[in-house]
Amino acid sequence: MTASLFTGVVRGACPHDCPDTCAMLVTVENGRAVKVAGDPEHPFTNGFLCAKVNRYIERTYHRDRLLQPMRRSGPKGSGRFEPISWSAAIEEVAQRLGDIARSPDGPQAILPYSYAGTMGMVQGSSMDRRFFHKLGASKLDRTICSMAGTVGMRMTVGANIGADAEGIPESDLVILWGTNTLTSNPHMWPFVLQARARGARIIAIDPIRTRTAEQCDEWIGIKPSTDAALALGIMHVLFERGLVDEEYVALYTLGAAELRERAREYTPARVAEITGVDADTIVRLGEEYGRAKAAFLRVNYGLQRHAGGGMAVRTIACLPALTGHWRRAGGGVQLSTSANFQFDKAALERPDLSPPVRTVNMIRLGDALTLPDAGVGGPPVRAMVVYNSNPAAVAPDRGAVRRGMEREDLFTVVLEHFMTDTADYADIVLPATTQLEHWDLHLAYGHHYVSLNRPSIEPIGESLPNSEIFRRLAAAMGMTDSCFADDDLAMIGQALSGNAKKIQGVTLDALLERGWMRLNVPTPYLPYAEGGFSTPSGKCEFVSERMAKMGLDPLPSFTAPYESLESSPELARRFPLTLISSPAHQFLNTTFVNVDSLRRGAREPECLLHPRDAEARGIAPGMMVTVHNDRGAFNAKARVEEKIREGVVWAPSIWWSKLSPDGHNANDTTSQRTTDMGEGPVFYDNLVEVSAAV
Repeated sequence: MTASLFTGVVRGACPHDCPDTCAMLVTVENGRAVKVAGDPEHPFTNGFLCAKVNRYIERTYHRDRLLQPMRRSGPKGSGRFEPISWSAAIEEVAQRLGDIARSPDGPQAILPYSYAGTMGMVQGSSMDRRFFHKLGASKLDRTICSMAGTVGMRMTVGANIGADAEGIPESDLVILWGTNTLTSNPHMWPFVLQARARGARIIAIDPIRTRTAEQCDEWIGIKPSTDAALALGIMHVLFERGLVDEEYVALYTLGAAELRERAREYTPARVAEITGVDADTIVRLGEEYGRAKAAFLRVNYGLQRHAGGGMAVRTIACLPALTGHWRRAGGGVQLSTSANFQFDKAALERPDLSPPVRTVNMIRLGDALTLPDAGVGGPPVRAMVVYNSNPAAVAPDRGAVRRGMEREDLFTVVLEHFMTDTADYADIVLPATTQLEHWDLHLAYGHHYVSLNRPSIEPIGESLPNSEIFRRLAAAMGMTDSCFADDDLAMIGQALSGNAKKIQGVTLDALLERGWMRLNVPTPYLPYAEGGFSTPSGKCEFVSERMAKMGLDPLPSFTAPYESLESSPELARRFPLTLISSPAHQFLNTTFVNVDSLRRGAREPECLLHPRDAEARGIAPGMMVTVHNDRGAFNAKARVEEKIREGVVWAPSIWWSKLSPDGHNANDTTSQRTTDMGEGPVFYDNLVEVSAAV
């Protein structure tokens, strides 16, 4: 039987930017995928997929799927293209990139732009990196999601390694802090329910009463971007009430005396003024956390998307060391598990092939494309190759990004499944395979299982894996190093070939047989039960010398948002509402927006306001409104409910502009400023006003 007529079930993995990295089972009949399901044997997937990935068949066989290479035939942004052959497309891209590389501006005028459209190691960071390194192109600082929190964790516990979600059933308190678990991490929820069944209370801390908060025992509606102050208020209560685990603190932490003095400054009354959470609630929360024996803090990336985002995560990460919750299963804090996946990235990406070149922060793409000196130093950006991302919709300050992409002198290549907002601005569009059509290797950032994705169907149309597209470009540009001949399975083997202890026993042969394997860590994993922090001191660093050298406060502290009454009173008077634009339940950033059934579920661009904010502006439920500031505006339909704090607007996102009634989305209002640590984005540090649409 040929591959095209295959019938059976194939093991795969969900490729999307989600902590759960589900193990998928793909049912194929006569070469066509007919069903995807979660693997019931996988300890974290537990036999189900989310509402989005359940529609993966619909997405793969979508009527608008790109099936062959395309060349632009109309103005940039018009979406007018004509089909060309693969040989013509590769020849043109290689010629244009080669001309730029040989010009006085040199290869650094070429910018790769990619992120987590797939989380796969092969299709996301293998042959592509080798190609751009050898070419000498600019490097991209991929900061758009997680870097502020990642650096905050590093400064405190040494790495972005936290508590194991599989221990949550042993928790006696679960705090979901800045995370809409049922939308963004749904496979953790069954573990939370097991903890509740054993008597644990579940608390949500969030400016929005999300679908998750609705299911919790308590919702604490905090002001956006004030999480560090609340954590310091909890510390104040812990010290004042004698709820600190003095033995753990003495053995495994650094700077407790200094932290005690800092926490003394953050009285419940002061913290109430900053956070909008009343003082009695702060005291009760501190006492409840301190009296718990194994409290699980789940923090997510939304709470670090503001000026003090790194410090916010760093401050919260100090809490379980103060109480000794790291000692027990179900205790600790989790932002991510990703640093445990110690793949050999040097073998996979070959950074040794690259000469010294500039690095461009992806947050500042608008500046890089529009300012004369590229806004980021070095030569102007004359070519951009986009894959696994949709920057014309997702990058901040979308108006600047769009103006840059409209440049006729910017040569743009986009690897895609569909004609996205970004693809409309391309000169050449290359059809890429979906997860059902290629090999890949996956880590996770919410659990500890490595996953292998097998192709279950032949590539649709003329689509090719990203890895093969870059392999062909490398050959066309005369790159003859042996690494450019490696096939995808060889690269998976290379990623697994290192000597890191935590991937010992995780081999390609074992993954081919089983589909997924747990890292070489215990179950449940207790990373800091007896210290063992990977900081310079080997302890949880309440005081960080590294942060002092970075010019930051070495102790946990609260940093007000860039755009707030405290920091920018005049701006706050003009734009008094804080916009939060986290993903809609049906979307994952801009992925799935064009899937008809999911878009129907999301209805249309919407914004949620508190009744008092709506009344003050004469806004009624269902009214079309304009959300705007000095950077831009977008239209949405108003929802008016008490499930959001006063002074906050929520616009579930991220809509493709071409599928929005007014051609705009929330990123028309966001800025290119970056966080205190990690130079991450400040999407939710964003003041706006809302008024009736004209």
